[in-house]
Order: sequence, then structure tokens, then C-alpha cells
Amino acid sequence: MKLLLELFLTFLKIGLFTFGGGYAMIPLIERTCVVEKEWITDEEMADITVIAESTPGPIAINCATYVGLKKKGFLGAVVATLGVILPSFLIILLISFFLDRFLEIKWVASAFKGIKIAVGLLILDAAVKMIVKMKKKLLPVIILSAAFIAMTLINIFALRISTVVLMLAAAFAGLSAYLTERYVRKEALK
Repeated sequence: MKLLLELFLTFLKIGLFTFGGGYAMIPLIERTCVVEKEWITDEEMADITVIAESTPGPIAINCATYVGLKKKGFLGAVVATLGVILPSFLIILLISFFLDRFLEIKWVASAFKGIKIAVGLLILDAAVKMIVKMKKKLLPVIILSAAFIAMTLINIFALRISTVVLMLAAAFAGLSAYLTERYVRKEALK
């Protein structure tokens, strides 16, 4: 019961004090779950981030669900997920009652401008940490570089290409490399 409460309160804090969505939450989830509480490893965090991004649903919710499931099974997953979504739900519910007047307040509008910058930096921080922890093999570096170049060109030329297409292309490249490597190993053993 104590661990369930700790899971709930931990993810409640993450949900309450992180603005900008899942990507902005990744550094806080990592610091809390990997460094402070040691619930998961660095490698598991990297895997969770990739899997959570590749599956439906917000990345922070998927991360919370995984950590809760690992620590306390199904009930842990439910408790951690509720903890991370409850603050956003309540804040959005409260704001929805006053939305028109809320956005007209100058200090609120200014605060949101500052928050946008901070969120961008948090997302950049999460990306840099993932790149640093990435295995320095040729294929991941090639996929990372190709994805970076593709995203840069897409943004510069304002092209409309779905991120799903880019993710499928990266998955295809990774699967092709795996199958090729497997085939080469098999041939070497003959």
C-alpha cells in the first residue's frame, strides 16, 4: 500500500509541476524514476521513451503506466497513470470555466509565452540526453542523422509529411539492418 501511495504521489507531482506535455515531462520522470527512486534503469527509460512515442497515447502517461506496472502490477499502473493525469485534468477543467477571461489577463498571456520557451528547452534537454545515451553504432547514428536532416528540410520548406511516415521509414531501416545483420551472421557460420 505504501508503494502504491508513493507511485501516485510521485506521478501527481510530475503531472502537477511539468508544463508542456509528455516531452517536457521526460527529464523529470527520468530524474525521479531513474536517479532518485531507482525504480527503472537508464536503459529502461530510453526504451520506455521510444516505445511510448511509438504507441498511441501521451508519452508521459505511457511512461507512468509502465513504471507503475513494473513496480506494483496492474494496480500500480492504474495508480501511477491516475497520478500523472489528474493534475492536468483538474487544471483544464478549472480553466475551461473561465477560458475567455483567463486568456485575456496580461500576466497569464505573458506567463504562457515564457512557458513555451521553457518547454522547448525541456524537450531539447530530453533529446540531447537520449542522443548521449544512444549506443554509438553506425546504424543508429545514420538513422538519427537522416531523421534530423529530414525534419529540418521538412520544416524549412514547410512540407506536409506525416511523422508516422518518418517513424515507419525509421522502423523499416532498423528492421532491414537487423535482418541484413542476421543474414550476414548466418552466412558467416556456414
